[in-house]
This record gives sequence, C-alpha cells and structure tokens, in this order.
Amino acid sequence: MNKRDISTHHKQGGLSRDRIELAALELIEQVGLEDFSMRNLGKTLGCEPMSLYHYFSNKAELFNALVDRIISHFRFPESDLSGPEVIRRLANEWRNMALSHPKFFPFIALHRLNSEAGVGFLNRILELLQKLGLAPEEASRFFRVVNYFLIGAALDETAGYSKGSSALKPVGDDRIVKNYPALAACSQWFSETHFQSTFEFGLQLLLGERRIQLRDRSSLPKTHSSGRSNNA
Repeated sequence: MNKRDISTHHKQGGLSRDRIELAALELIEQVGLEDFSMRNLGKTLGCEPMSLYHYFSNKAELFNALVDRIISHFRFPESDLSGPEVIRRLANEWRNMALSHPKFFPFIALHRLNSEAGVGFLNRILELLQKLGLAPEEASRFFRVVNYFLIGAALDETAGYSKGSSALKPVGDDRIVKNYPALAACSQWFSETHFQSTFEFGLQLLLGERRIQLRDRSSLPKTHSSGRSNNA
C-alpha cells in the first residue's frame, strides 16, 4: 500500500487511538522513522496534527503505545513443550515480529520495556524460563545472552549490514576473489537467502544442539617471522 492509498484508507472514518496507531505503523513502514512526524500522520488521517494530541500528548507517547501494541500480539509457546522447543518458538516469534515491522523495529530494539505491558511481557518470558528449571540468575543471564543474539540478528535483517551505508569506493568482487580469499570463500553464506538457515544455526549453538570444533593454536602450522630471529 503506497502513501496515497494509506491516506485514502484512513480518511474514511473518525479518529480513535486504535485508528491512529494503525495508521502510524503503516506510515512508518512507508516513510521510515526519520521521516515520520505527527504532521504527516495528520495528513494521512485527513486531520490537523493538533487533533492527534487529544489522543497522544506527543510522538514519544504514540511510539510507546505502538511498542505496547506490537508486544501485546506476541504469541507465547505452550509451557508443556520441551525446553529447546520453547526457546526456538520464542526466538522465531521475536524474529517474525521484527520482520513484520522492519522500519519500526530499531526503535523497539532499543526501547526499555518498562510500561505495564512491557514488564508483563518480560515477566512472562522469565516465568517460562524458570518453569523450564532455570534458577532466577540462570534465567536472567540466559535471557540476556539470547537477547543479544535476537536483537543483533533482527537489526541485521531489518536495517543492518546489507541495507547500511556503503564505502564511497567499494572493493569489487573480482578484487575480493583475488586478494581476500577467506572473505570470498564465505561470501555466499552472507546473502539474504541464507538468513533463515543462519538464524537456525545460531539457535542450535545457543541450545547446545550443535558444536563447532576450533583447533588449538598449538596444532596449527608454524609460520616464520619475516623479522630478525632471536639468535641473530
């Protein structure tokens, strides 16, 4: 739906908190966080910006409401599932939430969940972890470790490396193949087609379902320094 379609769609009814929130989420995904304003939201809804302030005192209050709205639709897994399956479903639901709101997700990722809805959301996750047998300290540390992975993965997929700024003179593929063989050998797995499998790979590592073997440095071939030897 383009910006004109959004505007026409939302001008068909009167204002309410629900209509404003829905229009705001659609507009953010259309124009991005930086270009979103109460003024262009008012234009989308066919009203003066001041009319919006009867429902939300400022943009910060509106954004807080949007976060609460999104997390209220989070689907929690049943607690009678196996531990790994609970974590896997929580992680995939978080990722799906981010991919459903890619332009707004960077705000969610850095937003403190300390509203009533936010603390309830956090409490439910930690409650699930404790029901799986984790002590409060283990639950909190495990939650943070998984959160590091989830936020990093979601930010990378929604607004990260592939969508970020580029060098003014990027190195061409031919030069990478010739001069940077390790990068060239790995590059195919950085593509978007591998996002899902890489996400699952990370979950398997976190859940102990997969291990990677790293060779000890003592087993690596010795290389000779080009500098002077100690016996020189």
